[in-house]
Amino acid sequence: MARVKRGTVKRRKHNAVRKLVKGHYSVRHRHYRRAKEDLLHAMHYAYVHRRERKGDFRRLWVIRIGAAARSLGLSYSTFMHGLKEAGIDVNRKMLADLAVREPEAFAQLAEKARGALAPA
Repeated sequence: MARVKRGTVKRRKHNAVRKLVKGHYSVRHRHYRRAKEDLLHAMHYAYVHRRERKGDFRRLWVIRIGAAARSLGLSYSTFMHGLKEAGIDVNRKMLADLAVREPEAFAQLAEKARGALAPA
């Protein structure tokens, strides 16, 4: 069987890995073996953190809604409960956006939430 020489294939593979780790510190972008190791870790972190980002944004939205609701005399939980009782179905992302960009609209929602809680 003929001998297979992998020079160009191997170099192409190595260069592809080194291109992906461009900008990493020290030998982590220069030496193939260390670069490959670093790339595995980097890709794993990217995968995990793409999912964590969803929770991070939700926490941010809750904080923003809570701060805006407190400024109107409601806690976050009473505000959200009032919205549910009033039959207003707006997601947290939109509520946080309203709280930051349209405070008047958010205040109207807070009044509706307060009104839905009053009879109880």
